[in-house]
Order: sequence, then structure tokens, then C-alpha cells
Amino acid sequence: MCITCGCEPEQQHHGHHHHHHETEPQPPSPGSKIAIQTDILSKNNRLAEKNRALFTTKGIFALNLVSSPGSGKTTILERTLKDLRDALRCAVIEGDQQTDNDAVRIAATGVPVKQINTGAGCHLDAHMVGHAMEEFNLDHLDLLFIENVGNLVCPASFDLGENHKVVVLSVTEGEDKPLKYPQMFHAADVMLLNKIDILPHLDFDMEKCKEMARRVSPGIIIFEVSSKTGAGMDAWYGWLADQVKAAPGRRS
Repeated sequence: MCITCGCEPEQQHHGHHHHHHETEPQPPSPGSKIAIQTDILSKNNRLAEKNRALFTTKGIFALNLVSSPGSGKTTILERTLKDLRDALRCAVIEGDQQTDNDAVRIAATGVPVKQINTGAGCHLDAHMVGHAMEEFNLDHLDLLFIENVGNLVCPASFDLGENHKVVVLSVTEGEDKPLKYPQMFHAADVMLLNKIDILPHLDFDMEKCKEMARRVSPGIIIFEVSSKTGAGMDAWYGWLADQVKAAPGRRS
């Protein structure tokens, strides 16, 4: 969790300054980092519930996309947005530590996008997402994609109010990723196994990878896709369409 990764001080400056001033200046006593972390998470979860209530009220289906850097999740998102353009009204919240490169790519699809730069922070939190939502017309939105910072550790701990976490894993990363990052894969309901077009060039064992994912997340829904060739993407789109139809609070 973020106790060790250095994003925690950053975390304390998101919006709720006044709550922290009384605790900040004191030198930390043993165990205080845990207390601060618990405090941060409980505040986050309260805000996540607010986001969730808003999504439900507006009938919006929200996904939190997580992965390592380089898994191809922005490319999957670009292709998805282009292909669903006429079927669903989408918006994107784009999380990145420094650049807006991905947001620029998403904007080129014509879909509304809100960039969040986290600086040293290695994940998005519910407050940032709630704030970003103010940019969108929620009455004209079916599907919200939140692309999280490329990192399989910290985003696992932070509920953003989404309906599902979707983990993107490329076949270049090794079959044992789910066992190396069990918290994240356990938190994910859906896995996109990306870059299957290059399988012939790799020693990647697809079945072993799926078995490991199911070991930490029984019932995880797995789509084998290539964002480059489009292979397997229709099954993913079908799932998205069904989920949007069944989204809590949705008026058919």
C-alpha cells in the first residue's frame, strides 16, 4: 500500500487541507503512518460512496481501468471509444503522474476527457474523480472509463465508486502477474489479456495465466484481445453494452 511508496504525503493535499493540519506538523510516532493511512482510506471510501450514488442516480456505468505501464490500456480505450462511438455515450477520466499524452490521444477520438495529473501520487482517489465529474454532462453519459495511473499496487486500495475494476494484462508481462499482485487481481472482476497478436513470438502460457488469475479472483471475466488487430474486442463490447443496459439506476 501507499505507506511505503511515497505517495502518502501527496495524498494529504487533495482537497481536504483543513482536516490534516492539526496532525501534520508533529513528528510521526510509531504506528502513526498506519493511522494516517486508515484515515485516508476511510475518507476515500466515504467519497467513493458519494461517487457511486451519483453514478446510480444518473444511470452511469463506471469502470476503473488498472494495469502496469505499457500494458496497452490507452490503446484498448482508444479503439473501444472509436468502435462504440455510435452505440454509447462515453467519457474518460485520464490519470497520469506527469504528462497529458494519453488524454490528448483520447480527446482525438472525440470523446469528452478530463485529465488528472497526480504528481508524485501513484493512483487516483475518489476525491479527484468526484471533482473531475463536474466537467461532464452526466445526463448525457452512459459509460465512464477511469484510466488509472499505470501501477498494480496502490490503485487496488482506492475505491473510486466504480462498478468494476478492469485489469489489463499484456501477454508480454509474464503469466504470474496475478500471483505477484494478488490484491489488485483479487479486486478486479474483469481481465483484458491484451496483445494476443504477438503470441506466436512469445513463450506465454495463456491457460496458465488465466488459471492464476482465477486462483486469486474466482469468477473473473477474461477477454483475450488485441487492441492492434481488433481480435476479441467484439466480446468485450458486447459485455460493455449488456452492463450499461443493466447499470443500477438506469432508465431503459
